[in-house]
Amino acid sequence: MKRSLFLLIAVTFLLQSCAKIFYSPDATQLARAQKVIAIAPPKVAIAARKNIDGTALIEQQKTESVNFQREMYSWMLKRKMQGKISVEIQDVETTNARLANAGFNEWNLLTPIDMCNILGVDGIMTSNYSLSKPMSEGAAIAVALLVGFWGATNEATVSLSIHDQSANKMIWNFDHKLSSSLGSPVGLVDALMRQASREIPYFINMNSY
Repeated sequence: MKRSLFLLIAVTFLLQSCAKIFYSPDATQLARAQKVIAIAPPKVAIAARKNIDGTALIEQQKTESVNFQREMYSWMLKRKMQGKISVEIQDVETTNARLANAGFNEWNLLTPIDMCNILGVDGIMTSNYSLSKPMSEGAAIAVALLVGFWGATNEATVSLSIHDQSANKMIWNFDHKLSSSLGSPVGLVDALMRQASREIPYFINMNSY
């Protein structure tokens, strides 16, 4: 039963198009010189739907932002523990507390370099997630049971960027579009980061993820 449920909610993400990648000529040199990085709260946009009012949509976007940030942190921390990256990663509780104290929110945005200075880090990973639907597993299962099949339930367009505090600029960017038959932040982040990690300049072995 547990195995069946796991398979039911497992996420299968398909690459829809070739990723667009930007590398600053000094990206690797700058990234390898960084000692501590932070993962900023992602900006999440969910397509409006008739049965969800604006307030509820905003709350869903806030929830998904927290979920994606935590999953990205967990993914990177696991690779750090495996010795695949050497940079230290600031825990999300510290990151979010310092940003909140500085007045960061969806209406009072800070630049990546401003966030680096506030957080006391050498680099920061920012991200944008544009979703066709929320990433709730429960909601996706409910929809599937109602319609009677497991069709594609979500599409995500994601952009990841790394900024370097010392150089005061973006040194790396990765844009990709994915789709899934049943979505969750865990599955999307894993599929995204596995693809992106082949190019992220923090990795000691660029083919190791």
